[in-house]
Amino acid sequence: MYCASCGTPLTQGLSYCNRCGNSLRERSETNTGAISAFLTAIVLIGVCGLGIMFGGSLVLRRGANLSQELIGFFMLFTFLIVGMTEVMLVRNLSKLMGDKEKKNFFPVPPPVSHDLRLPQVTPFGVGDTVSSVTENTTRTLEYARRD
Repeated sequence: MYCASCGTPLTQGLSYCNRCGNSLRERSETNTGAISAFLTAIVLIGVCGLGIMFGGSLVLRRGANLSQELIGFFMLFTFLIVGMTEVMLVRNLSKLMGDKEKKNFFPVPPPVSHDLRLPQVTPFGVGDTVSSVTENTTRTLEYARRD
């Protein structure tokens, strides 16, 4: 068994990960509140934006007697604002969905090498001298005469 957040191998019966402290208990409830809020916002902004675009153009034509060029500019501007808002909401929704998929991802453990041989060590020759561990410390402890 592996930790869902850091990928550390775990032993059976643990409640929390030894490395990152993530809770290992299964969560029975799913939090879909944010996803449904984004979907509701996308639909409402789309419907209200179309209503403003077409209703506003009718009011501008009949009530204000504006030219078709100005009404077309109003519709284009309204469409761009609603379209950019929709794109940003869909983008944030896709990021939220991507984060949920990443949390459910269990990493693949690294491959285990089955080669159990010890690495080759080159032994010291008979005539080679090995420096002493205490060589540097004994030099500082020598008696020094002061004149």
